[in-house]
Amino acid sequence: MAKSKIYFASARNTKWLYSDSMPGKFERMIEDYKFEKYIEKDEWVAVKMHWGSEGAFRPIRATFVRKTVDRVRAAGGDPFIAETVRIPGLKYLKVANYNGISQETCGAPLVLADGLYGTDNILVKSGPIIGEVAVASVIHDVPAMVVLSHFKGHIQASFGGALKHLSMGGVSARHRAKKGTGRGGMHCLTPDRVSWDMDKCVFCMACLEVCPRKAITIAKKKFTIDERLCWACGRCARVCETGALSDPIDPEDFQRRLMEGAKGVLSTFGKDKIIYVNVMLDMQPECDCMPGADVAIAQDIGILIGDDPVAIDQASLDLLNAADPLPNSLATDLGLKPGGKLLADLHRPDPQFGLDEAVRLGLGKKEYELIDIDK
Repeated sequence: MAKSKIYFASARNTKWLYSDSMPGKFERMIEDYKFEKYIEKDEWVAVKMHWGSEGAFRPIRATFVRKTVDRVRAAGGDPFIAETVRIPGLKYLKVANYNGISQETCGAPLVLADGLYGTDNILVKSGPIIGEVAVASVIHDVPAMVVLSHFKGHIQASFGGALKHLSMGGVSARHRAKKGTGRGGMHCLTPDRVSWDMDKCVFCMACLEVCPRKAITIAKKKFTIDERLCWACGRCARVCETGALSDPIDPEDFQRRLMEGAKGVLSTFGKDKIIYVNVMLDMQPECDCMPGADVAIAQDIGILIGDDPVAIDQASLDLLNAADPLPNSLATDLGLKPGGKLLADLHRPDPQFGLDEAVRLGLGKKEYELIDIDK
């Protein structure tokens, strides 16, 4: 079986030349990569990326977004920068601007792919567990896409890369009528939500503050979740330091559902219509959607590009797992040592579980050839 070709540009800059800088290497990489194979003249192209949050200030830098936009345009495409609603739409557009992501800095308009309210979506068949997913209508309809993923850790998926970005980034939070088809359905299909132990609660309000949907109410020493708003992300339980909150999310089941979501999104594109870019810089332990960002768990590694989402994530995971934990990071707080599997040891379950599931679903192959553009 032929291996998928993944091109790699190292973050090391030893020559003090622009061409040896990370922006310079990325520019060379995408100039050489045949965008024209994937993009037809005057075709609308979504440059899909995460815009970060008010506290998680390390989304992909505008420098790399702008170079991607320019390359899409040079290939004949008409690009726009797409994202799905994670907080109220108007606020999210403002957050993107605060984080340096705008039409002025990136060279293309910003578009909320599932509308201002996150309910503009189309049901698509996915897999045996979820059945259907609510794919953002713009992602569903656009003919071509470049998936710009910030490779990092994640609470339940263990890592965030191309596949998670396809799934969580291409699917809306909820469907207007059918429950369990949005991001909440991928996190947890059970009707149960977070359980609360009043005896352990110190009413610090951290859970209330971290909820992206403002679904939690704490009044008169009573904890309440609005089921209409909750999408079962589990952040409230994640930040609870006393163990008062626990969630029913099974990490391996979540990874299965996550890959089914990616399958649903991929089904809306034709062959050779998506390019994947994994940016392995500022690799924080949690997602860019969290209300804060811890220091990186490993040194900057570089940027990868390819057209197989499984292969690019496998290559990225292998590179990060082989990296040494950075001092004064969550990795060293947990006592992780060089030579282990960094993300597998940092989060549970092993992220390899999700990649193996993606292979089983036919989303790509793990075998890859890593081609260093400087060698």
